[in-house]
Amino acid sequence: MSRHSFPAFRFLQRLVACLLICLSTAIALPVFAAEQPTELLIGIEPEHNIFDQMQRYRYLASYLSDQLGVKVTLTIMSRYGEVIKRFKSRKLDGAFLTSYTASMGIKDLNLEPIANPVNLNGEFTSQGYLFVRKDSEIRTVQDMAGKRIIFVDPATMEGYLFPLAYLEQHGIRNINKFFTRFDFSGSDASSIFAVLDGRADIGSAKNTVFNNLIHNDPSIRQELDILAQSPRIPEITLCIRNEIDLYLQAKLVNVLLQMDKTAQGRKVLEQFKALRFVKSKKTDFAVIEEMAQDARAAIAEHGK
Repeated sequence: MSRHSFPAFRFLQRLVACLLICLSTAIALPVFAAEQPTELLIGIEPEHNIFDQMQRYRYLASYLSDQLGVKVTLTIMSRYGEVIKRFKSRKLDGAFLTSYTASMGIKDLNLEPIANPVNLNGEFTSQGYLFVRKDSEIRTVQDMAGKRIIFVDPATMEGYLFPLAYLEQHGIRNINKFFTRFDFSGSDASSIFAVLDGRADIGSAKNTVFNNLIHNDPSIRQELDILAQSPRIPEITLCIRNEIDLYLQAKLVNVLLQMDKTAQGRKVLEQFKALRFVKSKKTDFAVIEEMAQDARAAIAEHGK
């Protein structure tokens, strides 16, 4: 080998060594099989006025699509419990969930709660109300015996889990025998109107819907009495599948938490009827599991 060819040989040796180091480093790195979708399908649980609800969420979905570079598509569930079924069939990437379904999704499906919208009153929590007509003369649990009660949906904390836990704490487990009739209204507002109209004697609903109806019609306050209220829990939580790409998860959280910092974001929040988003924590849902334990006996009796 000539003296002139030796530097070229040394350069080739170094290049091969470099390539080997890079290759070994790449092999040593963990391989993530995370999905990187071009579209996110987000579910929404039903409220009283689905048309208004869809309008509110459509603005948010459009904003998120622009910020993420991923199309965000919305779908409204026909009922509360359907959300969990849709996640199980892997047709949903995420959903804005009420407290009970969020709790079930976190526990059973390992969903990740990422953000809560803060309502126009500055709160991101809600609580359940148990209420009657003021002229009903029902003031205690004992007064409820033989009456008609209306719940919202079996997959709601405020409209089902809380009243069952409350009744259990007062010694009432078998609602089939204690009440002459019980029904499910399908929405918080429908439960309130059922009691107002005399179609039920006792009703359950979330406080935010209750207070909003009173704001629009103050006379409702003169007609209904609140007998009990639950602890406060997150009202709405955006939960996503933890298989979603981690970078996309982090970007989604950041976009939501920074919305109130920009003019465009604030405009979308105004259309969404929220002040901002705050980060969600799994510990926020611990009280729901406690209520579920209290209500378990009543739910078992109910299912007979």
